[in-house]
Amino acid sequence: MRRWGKWVVPYAALWITMLIGGVVVVALALTSAEVYDNVVDDAGLANLDKPMLSYMEQLRSPGLDSFVTGFTNIGGGIGMPILGSILTALLIWVSRTWRPLILIGGAAAVSVTATSLGKKLIGRTRPDHADAVPPYESSPSFPSGHTLNTTVVIGLVVYLACLQVKRTIARVGFITAGVIFIFAMGMSRVYLGHHWMTDVIFGWVIGLGWVGIVILAHRLFHVLRRREHTGPAPTFDNEAHLRDGAPGNSRNG
Repeated sequence: MRRWGKWVVPYAALWITMLIGGVVVVALALTSAEVYDNVVDDAGLANLDKPMLSYMEQLRSPGLDSFVTGFTNIGGGIGMPILGSILTALLIWVSRTWRPLILIGGAAAVSVTATSLGKKLIGRTRPDHADAVPPYESSPSFPSGHTLNTTVVIGLVVYLACLQVKRTIARVGFITAGVIFIFAMGMSRVYLGHHWMTDVIFGWVIGLGWVGIVILAHRLFHVLRRREHTGPAPTFDNEAHLRDGAPGNSRNG
């Protein structure tokens, strides 16, 4: 318990901020039903839905359909956990700290919860199968889980990757790649006729809001650590916190 506590306590501010932020994000997903009612009427954003779907149908071809289907599977319930785990493991190895697991794992858990509850609460019907590319999906449409979860996971991967590099061109490259990936994932859902455009827009908005909260929690963690003069949180190469915190007791992990 003492060993476990020395890992938990240094991250207390991070855990608490993410917990509060997570509650806010889930509440946002639950209350989005009211916002949804305001945007799906004739005068709202729903004017984008059918015209955008019709436009995407004009772009379809057998080859492109297969490519987009393969790409969109990366953001699904199997593909994104695998990709997220690989990227998180890579960030853990590069940074020599468990923080990527805390940030990405915790954020992904909240985004999945928000997606599931939002779908159950709103229960929006997906576009007709006649307008979609198989394989078809039968779960509720709003919000787009592919879009929301991809925005959260990739957004935080890009943030943490930028912290590991100092060159501006490298950071710009990471951010550009992340934005393109997130945008393409959302649009792939509309292209395939698996979601309406408003499903994707709300996925982006909620996802980016949650990413912002997680980043704020991470920055607050660093500010509090500096103010308390308690030194760095435990890492692979800094095990002093796992015992008595004595400088002479540290050894490489």
